[in-house]
Amino acid sequence: MGNPYLFVVGCPRSGTTLLRHILSAHPQIVITPEAHWIPLWYQERIGLTPDGFVTDILIGKLLEHQKFGLFKLGPEDLASLRADDQPVSYSRFVTSIFDLYGKARGKKLVGNKTPDSVRRMQTLHSLWPRTRFVHLIRDGRDVALSLMNWPKIRSKKPGTFPTWKEDPASTAALWWELNVRKGKETGRSLGPELYHEVFYESLVRDPETESKALCRFLGVEYDRVMLRWNELEPLPLEGSGSLRRGGKKAATGWMPITPRLRNWRSEMPSEQVERFEAVAGSLLSELGYSRSFPNVRTQAAVHSDLVRGELAGLPSDVRPYRTAYSEN
Repeated sequence: MGNPYLFVVGCPRSGTTLLRHILSAHPQIVITPEAHWIPLWYQERIGLTPDGFVTDILIGKLLEHQKFGLFKLGPEDLASLRADDQPVSYSRFVTSIFDLYGKARGKKLVGNKTPDSVRRMQTLHSLWPRTRFVHLIRDGRDVALSLMNWPKIRSKKPGTFPTWKEDPASTAALWWELNVRKGKETGRSLGPELYHEVFYESLVRDPETESKALCRFLGVEYDRVMLRWNELEPLPLEGSGSLRRGGKKAATGWMPITPRLRNWRSEMPSEQVERFEAVAGSLLSELGYSRSFPNVRTQAAVHSDLVRGELAGLPSDVRPYRTAYSEN
């Protein structure tokens, strides 16, 4: 089993940064910074030959990519991966990048955490058929609350969608539903040997039990140091600032595993809760989350369908699911 050893995916703002830290604290595992380009550039054939081999264009684009700088790999490192002038496939090239990242940190098993890759798991599976996927799922109302309080939301999905300004709760619900359902659908096709779900609420409530289950899935021995990740040398900074105390960057500035950093019950207006549940209430129930509005008002249901319809023209990878209500 080579690298990438695993991918951590999930709807953005679901707590994947916390899971990255927990996994990287394991003596054998390290998780790289986010890398949206891995599946996206392969799909769009950026810097690749028609047969999928790496060109100098790809290397140049990586070196210009702002987030790739967090990998701490320079021109010489990337050039060495094609030193013998033989064609190198995209999957082999990325695997070598992961190997270099792990070697520099003394870790053999290297994974990646990129939440948006939850919609591109099939592409990643086609590149690395034995790689495992860990899908982190969080109550969508807490996800929506986090999105609505995220300073970067205006430049990120779903903040760029045309319905966001008028109705962020319904838009966030559609975004959460799309990502969670897409991950679960692909996960069913992969099977339990390659796909594992972790619920954020269970992770922060009983991190030891969840970490042990995660280690069993990954085929490694559990180590209690995973629960003390905040005491270790910090990873390259990215993701949610809510894990840091007062914006500190030192290792001691990271908070330990803490339940209820967000609480939609006390922080989310009831109107927004109803709008969210009108859109994604059935998925909440499927996942075992209780609903505040088991029977939403007709007005809220009609409104949710209108929002869904407004977003129906988005590109296929971000287009919301249709529901039984919208089809009747």
